Amino acid sequence: MILHGYWRSGTSYRTRIALNLKGLTYEQAGVDLRTGDQKSEAFLALNPQGLVPALEADGAVLTQSPAILEWLEEAHPEPPLLPADLAARAQVRAMAALVACDIHPLNNLRVLKALRETFGADQAATDAWAGRWITAGFEALEALIGRHGEGWCFGGAPTLADCCLIPQIYSARRFNTPLDAFPRILAIEEKAASHPAFMAAHPDRQPDANLS
Repeated sequence: MILHGYWRSGTSYRTRIALNLKGLTYEQAGVDLRTGDQKSEAFLALNPQGLVPALEADGAVLTQSPAILEWLEEAHPEPPLLPADLAARAQVRAMAALVACDIHPLNNLRVLKALRETFGADQAATDAWAGRWITAGFEALEALIGRHGEGWCFGGAPTLADCCLIPQIYSARRFNTPLDAFPRILAIEEKAASHPAFMAAHPDRQPDANLS
């Protein structure tokens, strides 16, 4: 498998976590979003949308991280990242979608770039924009973790929801979003910080990481 992604991309990050939790071996091909690699002819041949990640696997090119995570769960069911019970599976998917569909799209690179270039937003304004949606989403997620979590977002083992949550916490810190009001979310962050699959997926540990 080859994962085409960007070290600091939340969608690439969540995909790395899922791959690591499944114990799968994969190569990484860096796509530098800052220099426009995602719009190159070579990458558009893989993903016409020009977004990361793209996963080459079993002769196919898979795009859109929620679809990739679902494929991983179906193609490599052990260890499971969804519970067995149907209602519980739907709940985990809803928690993952809260991040992947409602929070993350509003603070990804192309949205923030449009805020700066089209509307003249400075760094403080873009941080405030991102923080507004992160905070609203985390308020709901904190409550859901209180109902369903037993150390992780749902139950006592990592699920697809945790794959999505941890990268969003990383982004929240980049945007200087206060997190003190979310003790359950912070407890999951602390737990993930010592879990090998999450540790290996961290942006700073990627081969294309540029920490300058």
